[in-house]
Amino acid sequence: MSSAKTLPVSVDDLTALVIEQQKKLDHQSLFIEQLLEQIKLAQHNRFGVKSEAISPDQLRLLLDEKPAAEPIADDEADNPVEPASQAPIAKAKRGRRALPAHLPRIEINHTLDDERCQCEHCNERMVPLSEKITEQLDIIPAKVRVLRHHRTTYHCPGCKDALKTAPLPPQPIPKINATPSLLAWLIIAKYLDGMPLYRIERKLARYGMPLNRSTQASYMIQCGQLIQPLINLMRDGLLSYDIIAMDESRYQVLKEDGKTPQSQSYIWVQRGGPPESPVILYDYDPTRSQSVPLRLLDGFSGYLQTDAYEGYGAVCRENKLTSVGCMAHARRKFDEALKAQRSVDPNKQKSTLAASALKQIQALYKIERDIKHLSANEKYAIRQEQAVPLLTELREWLDTNMLVVPPRSTLGKAMNYLHKQWDKLTVYTTDGRLRIDNNLCENAVRPFVMGRKAWLFAASVDGAKTSANLYSLVETAKANGHEPHSYIQHVLSKLPAAQSLEDHI
Repeated sequence: MSSAKTLPVSVDDLTALVIEQQKKLDHQSLFIEQLLEQIKLAQHNRFGVKSEAISPDQLRLLLDEKPAAEPIADDEADNPVEPASQAPIAKAKRGRRALPAHLPRIEINHTLDDERCQCEHCNERMVPLSEKITEQLDIIPAKVRVLRHHRTTYHCPGCKDALKTAPLPPQPIPKINATPSLLAWLIIAKYLDGMPLYRIERKLARYGMPLNRSTQASYMIQCGQLIQPLINLMRDGLLSYDIIAMDESRYQVLKEDGKTPQSQSYIWVQRGGPPESPVILYDYDPTRSQSVPLRLLDGFSGYLQTDAYEGYGAVCRENKLTSVGCMAHARRKFDEALKAQRSVDPNKQKSTLAASALKQIQALYKIERDIKHLSANEKYAIRQEQAVPLLTELREWLDTNMLVVPPRSTLGKAMNYLHKQWDKLTVYTTDGRLRIDNNLCENAVRPFVMGRKAWLFAASVDGAKTSANLYSLVETAKANGHEPHSYIQHVLSKLPAAQSLEDHI
């Protein structure tokens, strides 16, 4: 603060001082507003609803719009009539849901014995008239058993040293006492159900089966190495199609050369392949550098759909890929802006702008819901007819309002993201096979994230690579509609006997 003695005397100098102080106050006010937005958003993320869903009615309230009136027929416009009483709405039929038809049925017959089958009035023997069927859902708990293989040894009566023993079928892991079914059960328990090995150990102990976690970890690593040829074939299928989506998530590995246990490594997820046989692959890497996509996508050409992470830029330039953006990320940022400004925006100007953006993006998603069952050519035609005009309106809205919003506010960041990613976000309208967002790949990341919450980290690099391979197998089986346990048991049973590429296929 300037004292009375140091204040300038001239009017011009005083004016300049006032302007300078006003700029500082404006800067401080803007900084305080940004801090309040961050606090509000942090509170919502911790205590509020996690869903990004927002109803059109709520957006209409924020935008002070009235509900769209129902169109009136020409013959009714001049002759208003009293509203007729509404017909009663048919209620959904209540009752127990039918049990799935694909489940096997065990028939149990109930009949009356001779004494109870006598008529109470005339003492005649009653005869069957009809049949009532009641279905109950039953489950057989996991059953642990021991398979004993009796292998006969043969000798030649004429040759003392000629002996032959009937061999065992090829085993997934030689010289262990675990069957393919048990190994598949362990893989499903950890990589599908998200159970850490110590909990699996306790569960097996309840069945009277001692199997400590270190033995389980050894089994997992050997299974991950066994399926590597199959993973290689899956990668060939992934790269053979010209659309791939990618995402990444952190992964902590305790024993890693050149890194402390507290440092972060990464799991990289790729989803692609032909639509009728999708492939989901997970890859471990100690870094998040741009060299990883270059390695994973070596030889690939076509479309690459990702978020805004700049680490994918190098592979797009090197392989001349068409980069496809994720509209869900843009929508999420406007949703965050709306949540952050509800209590710090007294004039509701920024809230109205955020709601307006969400409403326009919501209209784009409605088109995608309506056309999701159509062919790629039909999707392309409808997007050109309906989505492109909406995107043009959104671009005009962005150009009009972007300069009047502070760039460091949550709304300013959302607008800046939409502006910088615009070319990538609109690519999906040029090819009916493309998606408006990267949600399918993000959904593939979710099982790994849920598992990580349970088992927290990988003890070694081998364990991390094993997790990547086994997650690839489990999630690809799910994406193709296979029952995971049956599929993995089949793979572990047949893969050891495969001797050529045709056998693997």
